[in-house]
Amino acid sequence: MSVPASVQWVGGVDGHVELIDQTLLPARLERLACRDVDTVIEAITSLRVRGAPAIGIAGGYGVVVAADEARRRHLAAEAARAHVLARAESLASARPTAVNLRWAVERVLRTIEGLPEATPAVSLGEVLLAEARAIHDEDRQLCEAIGRHGAAVLPSGGVLTHCNTGGLATGGAGTALAVITTAWEQGRRFEVFADETRPLLQGARLTAWELVQRGIPVTVLVDAAAAHLMKSGRVAAVIVGADRITACGDTANKIGTYGLAVLAAAHGVPFFVAAPSSTFDLAIDSGDDIPIEERPPREVTHPLGVQAAPDGAAAFNPAFDVTPAHLIKAIVTERGVIEPVTSKNVAMILGTP
Repeated sequence: MSVPASVQWVGGVDGHVELIDQTLLPARLERLACRDVDTVIEAITSLRVRGAPAIGIAGGYGVVVAADEARRRHLAAEAARAHVLARAESLASARPTAVNLRWAVERVLRTIEGLPEATPAVSLGEVLLAEARAIHDEDRQLCEAIGRHGAAVLPSGGVLTHCNTGGLATGGAGTALAVITTAWEQGRRFEVFADETRPLLQGARLTAWELVQRGIPVTVLVDAAAAHLMKSGRVAAVIVGADRITACGDTANKIGTYGLAVLAAAHGVPFFVAAPSSTFDLAIDSGDDIPIEERPPREVTHPLGVQAAPDGAAAFNPAFDVTPAHLIKAIVTERGVIEPVTSKNVAMILGTP
């Protein structure tokens, strides 16, 4: 069984973005129609759509929605362009850590830079939609390539993953999860372990759901059990996704990833990252320069709406942490595998900014 598309465009240039509302999984599979930019932004900030590639795709389509807003408001050409640019900046700023969002929005916008100032909103929308669809199509293809490259280097034995990096987080089969599912489809058999991924349980709610949909057995564990599991010898590799990777290979990913990398090093377990080239921010040299999003305290004190801490208690809720390159055995991209992870090898695979 396949996993339904997390993001899709419905209709023509006057259509809309449709998303799987991931906050409702695994209990309910429902789609959200986003016909205005504010709804797209809310979906991104509230994690109805999440995963760096998926929010990039949603952001790209969101720019098309902005053009359609201008059309529906009958804005003159100059005002329509100004509206698209302003709304695009709001989209790009919706979540600060994942670089794919701003990358996709800015890529879509570049397609209208050379158009005459008198270009009407509907014509802007046509050009923007073509580029947003191109980004989506490319993501499907690169997910397949990441799966192939990753399966070739994934060692035999149990695999532990963190957060969600499958079809729900991308426009295709996924990144880290695509490596796992590709190896499985090739006939390899191994144990798959998924961290719950506190506080919002993306591993338990989403990764486990995707694997069950695909008929791949999965064992869910609380994040704090990872060290004990590694000590047992049942984990041959850890593989995770990424939200931003620097020129030296330092990698920002869901909170808890850095801890897993430290544990993996302590137990002699290879630690892999899988991500598309669009996740690299080659203008940043060090992970110390990656902005880390702080999420609302209530996600910790009241996870999934259930009070878990007393009133008056404060909460520390960074959405991401940064794993230094020296803890990463290899980074799997659609262009090839970066191993060892050094600035020189990153530049060799991806080129320089």
